[in-house]
Amino acid sequence: MSANRTPTSPAPGNDSHGAGTPADGLAETVLTEVPTAAIGTGDPEPAAAPGILKSIVRRPTTIVAGAFLLALALIAIFAPALAPYDPDVQNLLQRLKPPSAEHWLGTDDYGRDVLSRLIFGARVSLWAALQAAAVALVLGLPLGMIAGYRGGWVDTILTRIMDAIMSAPSLVLAITIVAVLGSGITNAMLAIGLVMAPRFFRVARAGTMDVRHETYIEASIALGCSTLRTTVRHVLPNVLPPIIIVISVSLGTAVAAEASLSFLGLGVKAPAASWGSMLSTASSNIRLAPYLVWPPGMMIFLTVLAFTYVGDGVRRALVRTRSGN
Repeated sequence: MSANRTPTSPAPGNDSHGAGTPADGLAETVLTEVPTAAIGTGDPEPAAAPGILKSIVRRPTTIVAGAFLLALALIAIFAPALAPYDPDVQNLLQRLKPPSAEHWLGTDDYGRDVLSRLIFGARVSLWAALQAAAVALVLGLPLGMIAGYRGGWVDTILTRIMDAIMSAPSLVLAITIVAVLGSGITNAMLAIGLVMAPRFFRVARAGTMDVRHETYIEASIALGCSTLRTTVRHVLPNVLPPIIIVISVSLGTAVAAEASLSFLGLGVKAPAASWGSMLSTASSNIRLAPYLVWPPGMMIFLTVLAFTYVGDGVRRALVRTRSGN
């Protein structure tokens, strides 16, 4: 009499071999403060999203910052309907008028309504920030994943290139690139995106190195999956959460960088409205009309601060959700 014995196989494990070497700067902050929130935990859990949203709602500063950015985006979209005047129409008879019932924020040295230019400037600043972040993401994310997954000489070469970019002062490098490509908002954002790409590269590289030797990655390779499928299906979901945090912070950096280039005359071309160009106009008339400095300056400050708080809120939500608190 023989007994039927059913062989059993051990369940595949998901052992973590430890975090990869964290990068300096923003990448180091993300990877050291979020050790298990976004990387090295296997495929993302479908139920994690409600927990993340619940954690975000618990932070009033993140809610206020998100609401401010949402309102700013709506203002930028509906700028033609919201602006009381054409932002480019000049009226020299009304130049440098202080705030009044007719012009709530006054007029500039060409008699243009400051409030209208501030509203249209939000459209330019947000669109420019999105362009710069998109360029940085497209360049940094895939290169970082390639470097982390392949290793060896590929990793060495790509890392050295990114180190060279990061070693140069960001604004000086951006000005140099704009000087070569020519002034204009598109060229300026290409320059800013290239300068910010190493941030995405380092975070993506460290996250990929952390999971490339996991059991599920080895199982995918053993089953004959291509490198592209393996990285997109299994590596990318573990890299995206910290990348989202970098995107949020980089958007704020791009707003400030665009304002800096426009202030220097290397961004938007006149007479287009931009918060940076408005600051440049205000600085040349600071003695006659000091009120011109405050509207664009405060908008730049609040927008950068809001992006920073949103990024910090997402980071804390990831930590709290994955830790189960």
